[in-house]
Amino acid sequence: MNSKKLKAGMLTMVLLLTSTVMWAQAPKASPAATAKGTINGANISISYSSPAVKGRKIYGELVPFDKVWRAGANEATVFTTDKKVMIGKTPLEAGSYSIYVIPGEKTWKVIFNSQTGQWGSTHGGESTRVPEKDVVSILVKPSKTAALEERLKYEVTPKGFILAWENQSVLVPVK
Repeated sequence: MNSKKLKAGMLTMVLLLTSTVMWAQAPKASPAATAKGTINGANISISYSSPAVKGRKIYGELVPFDKVWRAGANEATVFTTDKKVMIGKTPLEAGSYSIYVIPGEKTWKVIFNSQTGQWGSTHGGESTRVPEKDVVSILVKPSKTAALEERLKYEVTPKGFILAWENQSVLVPVK
């Protein structure tokens, strides 16, 4: 092999390696996040992907009203509890559940579904929720946030958990 071909081959390999490393280190558009806390002695964790507003109108447009949403990005959001808890007035056994939300202008329906591990929506944008696997649902009222929440976030509090994004938040009561 002549010297020019060797140099060209090595340069190509270095460029490929560099671009692969740079692509692998690029931040995700919707990074994985976990909210953890304790409610009435139960250890709660919520694993989700956190999309950003990026100047878009979220509720009523990107996330349509009255349509099932995966309550995050990428995989369906997962709520895990190590003890039986009450969601409002309904018991939820220890375990892991996907969370789906049907946001409305005045009330939101939050759904705990026994199927986990699935991608949150199909390529066509439809929810992957299987309604027959719903175990608990609760209606909650959204409220305005004090400031813009650029990234979707969950927070576990002594009263339950909060989902906040853009200019809306909901408290889901957990006891």
